[in-house]
Amino acid sequence: MHPSRPVLAATALLATTLLAACGSSADGGATAAGQGDKAEAVLRLPDPGNNGFLALGKKDGSLDRALAAVHAKVAWTGSAGPFAPAAQALSADQLDVAQGSITSAVAALAQKPGFKLFAQTAPDGVGEGILVKNGSPIKTVQDLVGHKVAVSQGGTSEYLLLKALEKNGIPADKVERVYLRADQTAGVFNSGQVDAWATWNTFSTPSIANSGAHFLVNGKEVGSDNYAVWAVRNGFADKYPEVVKAFYTYLRENGLKEKADPAAYLNVFTDSGPTAVSAAEKEVAVEVTRQGAPADAIGEADIARFGTVAAFFAEQKVTKQTVDVKPYLIDLGALGGGTK
Repeated sequence: MHPSRPVLAATALLATTLLAACGSSADGGATAAGQGDKAEAVLRLPDPGNNGFLALGKKDGSLDRALAAVHAKVAWTGSAGPFAPAAQALSADQLDVAQGSITSAVAALAQKPGFKLFAQTAPDGVGEGILVKNGSPIKTVQDLVGHKVAVSQGGTSEYLLLKALEKNGIPADKVERVYLRADQTAGVFNSGQVDAWATWNTFSTPSIANSGAHFLVNGKEVGSDNYAVWAVRNGFADKYPEVVKAFYTYLRENGLKEKADPAAYLNVFTDSGPTAVSAAEKEVAVEVTRQGAPADAIGEADIARFGTVAAFFAEQKVTKQTVDVKPYLIDLGALGGGTK
């Protein structure tokens, strides 16, 4: 999970929440509500929760103002979480834009996608990786042999583990993968039912801050090409390219602001309750965001690295064959007005 990788913005609630909340609004996107001579586009986005620049944009109205300039408005629907159910919602015309990882996007593109990718954020070298408990006898990747590692199937989590094993010359079948949903893994990891957990910043931050965990290796150390990507529903992009462009510009500009002052984008709505970031979590989250990157257009170098991920997933038999990502990319420059 990452626009400029707003740490903890997703909080990864139950995936079904997204689908249930979206289901009643299947005809809500790209609908018209009269505004002078122009129809007003409705951009359906997963609710950003309590953290990140989209949360602040919801609170202060800045996103509404940015989209109003292109005769559009936001409809917050469901909760941000894993990309797999969001990809299904995009393809089912229940959502217009969502963020995920290129690893989960490759898995979704292996199906019959109804979306394309229009922006990327560089891989998170320090916020994702393989967690072990402090005091664990597992000190190196080699030590994972014969142990259980919790992963979410077909996305960031499984990718990070497989990359770490490949880099260290360890056959994948020498480590037991325990497939769990990311939002249901913390308790299993904390109770010792698994020996390690491959995950990303939404979950690594609270685990490191509150649960006595640390990275055995992080994304940079395993050579991760795991970009964050933004996806848009095909029908929406075709009908409202200027809205996609305006939304991208907002992502880019506000991602830069968040990177410069990460603490200002935490606990946007409340500093108490289950969605609040604790003081210890803030320290970890701020450091991760400062080292992150804002959203950007997808360039040739990025496309090559997307292809590397797709080829790796095919080699590791996560997908049946290498997915060609190129047909599913949007050239922002072709939308008119250039890019920032």
